[in-house]
Amino acid sequence: MTAASYGRILGANDRIRVGAIGTGSRGQFLLSLLKQLEGNEIVAFCDVYEPRRLEAKGKFGAANATDCVDHRDILERKDVDAVVIATPDHWHVPILTGAVRAGKDAYCEKPVTHAIEEGEGIIAAVRESQRVAQIGLQQRSWPHFAQAKQAIADGKLGQVTLIRTYWYQNHIPNQNRPSFDLAKLDWKRFLGSASDRPFDPDQFGNWRWYWDFGGGAMTDLFVHWVDVAHWYMGADAPSRATANGLRAILTQRQTPDTMSAALSYPGNALVEFDSALLGYIEGGGLMIRGPKAAMRIWRGGYSIYPELRGYSERPEPSNPIEEVKSKGDGTLDHMRNFLDCVRSRNKPNAAIEIGVSAARAGHVANLALRGSGVWTA
Repeated sequence: MTAASYGRILGANDRIRVGAIGTGSRGQFLLSLLKQLEGNEIVAFCDVYEPRRLEAKGKFGAANATDCVDHRDILERKDVDAVVIATPDHWHVPILTGAVRAGKDAYCEKPVTHAIEEGEGIIAAVRESQRVAQIGLQQRSWPHFAQAKQAIADGKLGQVTLIRTYWYQNHIPNQNRPSFDLAKLDWKRFLGSASDRPFDPDQFGNWRWYWDFGGGAMTDLFVHWVDVAHWYMGADAPSRATANGLRAILTQRQTPDTMSAALSYPGNALVEFDSALLGYIEGGGLMIRGPKAAMRIWRGGYSIYPELRGYSERPEPSNPIEEVKSKGDGTLDHMRNFLDCVRSRNKPNAAIEIGVSAARAGHVANLALRGSGVWTA
């Protein structure tokens, strides 16, 4: 039996039985969306930290749901059709690979890879398995992002040459070291492929900002916006990246709290990224520039501003010619698209190739950041 034929064949009215792998804050948010959608039930929960998985099981589990500490227990179950993977980044490729080879469809959080070298292998594994793999780049399913793409294709901005992306958050309040019950944590399993070390509550609670487990803002935040840029440009292979950053205030962590990067896409546009984790002002979004107009787009909507008649230093034009507001969180639509593709066997909106390309852009920015400041293809 091939991986593609492994497990039962879903009928149009069958309930999709889901296993949750990783039940922290993001994982539980995804599970809450599943609960809003019809035709599925969450039957298994896996996490290395018992309190989290039991909390998720109590909130979202079916009556007969089970829980475990080893994700392979879920992958071995013949009655699990699909999994939701919301683990630290360094576990994404091993678990996703195991899932599709076991015949499971999968929704995997971004970035799908933790290193450039993982990209080709996970694409091959998904293609060979013929499983559905949706990557958590939810802008691909968010209606106003698609509407904005059409506006650009219609020429409302003219030729786009610069896409400035940005994301500002305030991580100063959560510097206090969180506490965990070590008797209920499998620290060795959390480490996985990472080198052995004593338990560190900040590395466990804030793993995104440590190189062995995540990739900082470049892979946690930038990949969302660079994926939008890839989608809009029709190009996903940067030829050059420059980056710089520093740990100004959050010095106990490894990745920068203040950083800037620029990626060149020949014949398309320059994509910039600025981020500081020291304050919320301006939030996150993209400013897309052409000679006719500029577009600011974020998760709350988008506005198109016509080119000014003369030079101005106003921080934001006040005369948008087009404004569209978001009609809700696109992650719900993204999860719905995943479930629809599990039933139809169609390709999802953020297929594995899309996820790998977005992650790769974050990785090359990090290679520049951690190297000489420059990366070239």
